Amino acid sequence: MGATRDAARRLVGAHVELARAEFADIGDAIKQAAVLAGVAVGAGIFAALLVGVGVPLWLGEWAFGSIGWGILLGLLLLGAVALVSVIIALGPSVNGHVSRSFLIAAVIGIAVGVIFGLDVTNRGWTLLADSVAGNLAADSRPLVVGVLVLAALGAVVGLVVGLAAGMGAGALGSLLAGAVAGLGLGFLTAAAPGPRVGAAIGVATGLIAWIALMGASLAGGGFDTDKLKDRFWPNRTIEVTKETIEWARERMPLKRPS
Repeated sequence: MGATRDAARRLVGAHVELARAEFADIGDAIKQAAVLAGVAVGAGIFAALLVGVGVPLWLGEWAFGSIGWGILLGLLLLGAVALVSVIIALGPSVNGHVSRSFLIAAVIGIAVGVIFGLDVTNRGWTLLADSVAGNLAADSRPLVVGVLVLAALGAVVGLVVGLAAGMGAGALGSLLAGAVAGLGLGFLTAAAPGPRVGAAIGVATGLIAWIALMGASLAGGGFDTDKLKDRFWPNRTIEVTKETIEWARERMPLKRPS
């Protein structure tokens, strides 16, 4: 009997050791699989980042001739998508006018793209400069005239706006701001960017206009807290529950009549 018990004990011990060894191998395999799965997930995330970052840069270089356009347009598009998502999430509680703003912005962007793509403003400044500043060099003539004219107009507009707003001495700051804005607009309109850059300017203008129009709609339309509450608060469930409680109270009084 003793020999039998010892043999059984050794047999059980052998099975336990075998199970331990096998579970250790399984644990090592699980660890290895987990590490490899982590590497696969990390590679997938990195690939998605490469696509998300690389595609806009490649499109900017391929379509508009510069990676910078890809960065700028990508940022503007993401900003527009973020604002649209907020408007849709808030629903009827705000007036974002996403579709209408998009259509208006698309028209603005197409118009600006055509104007700059065909060098319309540059041709206009060239004609004006040829008639009033023929003594200047031909290559810089449109730029000089465009910058001077629009800077002067911007200064006048800024001064008038400042005086109309009752800014007093602050109207000088408004004058300076108008002159700087006119200066920048003069540089922009006097340039001859060509079709590719003109198209990029049009797309950027359209995206900026879309964001601005949606923002203006949000600012002007206000925020209806009642509509927001109706969307995210279970009013019908609460009302039905109250009615059920009242119905139950009427039929099951708390105190029985004596």
